[in-house]
Amino acid sequence: MEKKVNTEGTILAIATYKPKEGKEKELLELVKKHLPILHELELASKRSNYIAQSKDGTIIEVFEWTSLNAIHAAHQHPAVSDIWEKMTLIADFVPMTVLPEGQNPFPGFKVLN
Repeated sequence: MEKKVNTEGTILAIATYKPKEGKEKELLELVKKHLPILHELELASKRSNYIAQSKDGTIIEVFEWTSLNAIHAAHQHPAVSDIWEKMTLIADFVPMTVLPEGQNPFPGFKVLN
């Protein structure tokens, strides 16, 4: 019997949050709350996430959306918007290319969780 895994439509997300000075701990606490909210709303898959850190202090969160529609729904949900708004007050959302490790074909980061 063939075991089928339904991964149709899932999307891997790599979010990079550069904390403002003195806001590292506060940001990390928000990032730790992010995925449980997405799980509760069934917007992220049940897979665990990774939270890591770049040499420059940027926090990297890797998780899996359940679908493209889930991404759009997240932008409309007050609980998700609330956490994202709080993040914008204490961090900048930066592209991976600005990270020191982003210049390498196989970047490595310090795992925090």
